[in-house]
Amino acid sequence: MVLGKVKSLTISFDCLNDSNVPVYSSGDTVSGRVSLEVTGEIRVKSLKIHARGHAKVRWTESRNAGSNTAYTQNYTEEVEYFNHKDVLIGHERDDDNSEEGLHAIHSGRHEYAFSFELPQTPLATSFEGRHGSVRYWVKAELHRPWFLPVKLKKEFTVFEHIDINTPSLLSPQAGTKEKTLCCWFCTSGPISLSAKIERKGYTPGESIQIFAEIENCSSRVVVPKAAIYQTQAFYAKGKMKEVKQLVANLRGESLSSGKTETWNGKQLKIPPVSPSILDCSIIRVEYSLMVYVDIPGAMDLFLNLPLVIGTIPLHPFGSRTSSVSSQYSMNMNWLGLTLPERPEAPPSYAEVVTEEQRQSSLAPIGACDDFERALPGPLFAYIQEFRFLPPPLYSEIDPNPDQPTDDRPSCPSR
Repeated sequence: MVLGKVKSLTISFDCLNDSNVPVYSSGDTVSGRVSLEVTGEIRVKSLKIHARGHAKVRWTESRNAGSNTAYTQNYTEEVEYFNHKDVLIGHERDDDNSEEGLHAIHSGRHEYAFSFELPQTPLATSFEGRHGSVRYWVKAELHRPWFLPVKLKKEFTVFEHIDINTPSLLSPQAGTKEKTLCCWFCTSGPISLSAKIERKGYTPGESIQIFAEIENCSSRVVVPKAAIYQTQAFYAKGKMKEVKQLVANLRGESLSSGKTETWNGKQLKIPPVSPSILDCSIIRVEYSLMVYVDIPGAMDLFLNLPLVIGTIPLHPFGSRTSSVSSQYSMNMNWLGLTLPERPEAPPSYAEVVTEEQRQSSLAPIGACDDFERALPGPLFAYIQEFRFLPPPLYSEIDPNPDQPTDDRPSCPSR
């Protein structure tokens, strides 16, 4: 009898989104199929799946214990989020080569469904870092007597959603700093920096509008700049390893002595990056916007504004409640989100107050006779009439914007 051969073993997931990418969140059900293609008939002891999610960190440091002694210190730590095992064919034990209880699989392609539920507790978002990772995977193992097991592992992505439509992430971030340059006994004028952004939470693909003012009263030519940084922090055995990476940056115009530059919403776009990881005990991923002044020959003057990169985008015209999370929780195509149309204008004055109400309200009020006699006639008529004049037409643009004033003293002339 000629035994058949295993031609292929594959794993596929039943995707929950339109992009056909296996992406899940805590509490979701992960389902899929293990496909087995064979040529000829084979006898199988078992076909198993093993699903696991875990965070793991690892790094090494060299230590010097003496003049001629050195050693390497390893730092490792692991957190397991779930561990699921299931048998699709056969039985659990496969540690022997007996041919009892074997299952015959005929030539062709065969599919075996699997399903398991992710924990309801928060899970760390999938991540690959310099010294650690957060990974979720499903592994299939085919066991046959007298053959080595056939194994296949396939990863899937987990997002622990961060809704930026929360009060803490919608609050503006701002700061001010000043620096005075000194060279021996000569003191130069100060360099001041003020910066503000509209909120703390953003999603990839958005542009951060930066409002800043840079005043150069020093004798040097300086350059204002801005950059987004990602900070990866790894924890093991009471130690911490940190990696800082540049994500995006921009450069302003050179600023000569006595000059001031203002950024009225200068835009810095966030590229596709991993969301913030804030709930993992051994891996933390944070972001910050650094607005700074590049000063030649001296330490830069900089402001750090914290950022949180989320997964659920801003919903400016809707309710900022948990309903937003349910609406977008599985919509992973957040970059193509279409915002609602502009809200309707309020009703006109004529729709609210009828002409009959308006005319009747102009009649003298008996209780106010004494007050009417005490005031000049035209003034009282003006007050009454003004109360019922129609409001101005609705507009999205303020026709009389306040003119900003700046009471700050200017740089001394040079």
